[in-house]
Amino acid sequence: MEFRDLKSQYQRYKTEIDTAIQNVLDVGSFVGGSEVKELETKLSEYVGVKHCITCANGTEAMTLLMMAWDIKEGDAVFVPDFTFFSTGEIVSFRGATPVFVDVDRDTYNMDPVKLKQAILKTLKEGVLIPKVIIPVDLFGLPANYLEIMNIAEEFKLKVLEDGAQGFGGSIEGEKACSFGHAATTSFFPAKPLGCYGDGGSIFTNDDRLAKLIRSLKVHGQGEDKYDNVRIGVNSRLDTIQAAVLLIKLKAFENHEVKDVNQVAEMYNNRLQGVEKQIIPKGYTSSYAQYTIKLKNINQRDSLQNLLKESGIPSMIYYAKPMHKQKAFSELNFVNEDFKVTNELCDTVLSLPMHPYMSSNDIDDVCRIVNEYVCKF
Repeated sequence: MEFRDLKSQYQRYKTEIDTAIQNVLDVGSFVGGSEVKELETKLSEYVGVKHCITCANGTEAMTLLMMAWDIKEGDAVFVPDFTFFSTGEIVSFRGATPVFVDVDRDTYNMDPVKLKQAILKTLKEGVLIPKVIIPVDLFGLPANYLEIMNIAEEFKLKVLEDGAQGFGGSIEGEKACSFGHAATTSFFPAKPLGCYGDGGSIFTNDDRLAKLIRSLKVHGQGEDKYDNVRIGVNSRLDTIQAAVLLIKLKAFENHEVKDVNQVAEMYNNRLQGVEKQIIPKGYTSSYAQYTIKLKNINQRDSLQNLLKESGIPSMIYYAKPMHKQKAFSELNFVNEDFKVTNELCDTVLSLPMHPYMSSNDIDDVCRIVNEYVCKF
């Protein structure tokens, strides 16, 4: 059984994908080919924003926004404590300070109440200047942008939607990566929409910001590639990856988001005795992961071992919170401020999840989980 079955997806679309790659090889335009521009147009249309700027990966997408917004030493950027390392890493990379925020017990996403408390605390301390909030659409579920945007407006902060896991999700029909002042996503192979290598993109309705990022991602380019008007980076999506994504985007739109939600519904109906991530009314998840909570770390780890013995892969996202990462050890945090994150790190377990999962495979997973949990 595959955790995220990219092989079945490829076999279904093998002819189209192989043809798209061969077309790039035949033309020989491996960087900046026509497929890149076409992909940016189609992605912006899908999300419903004016601009999509592709780049090398999701981490650099966020870094480019930090550069464009001139985030620097002395600035505070608010990041959920329960997320992948890169969300905080890109803040420190710019010399700014990540301020970690505990998450909601039901959705696992940034808790707006605790966010406001963290902003007020930072202002009271007077050492850092609050600048940006980076909510994460964890496991495919968009964060609570209604409340977060209200808080951002109150304190005059920018909001960067980290949609690396959330692409394809929505709130009341509004697509993930359309929230905040700008958004980013990742095309890492295991993401909801993944390529066959690394890739990422930035979404925004801000014309000036889009123009600046297009310059920053190519060495601060001006009118041509030998006219450099600012210090930038080299961060481009290559043409072969764009070609692959054009094929996979069609599948994503046509059936994959619908199918993965049907898999989630089967899981929800068949699993017993475990907590699941709550999808609020009006929200749709793209289910980058399907995650359950066990009672404690021993029960979680024992279940993972049992699944492994049965040939069923599972993953722990995430075993260590951001505030306990060694790379952030010089920052001052109070462990008690992250009660929910600490609990989740000891109890979450992600099960196999993808649009091509069979009912029989779901039955096999649920049977083992249910039999194990009923013993406790």
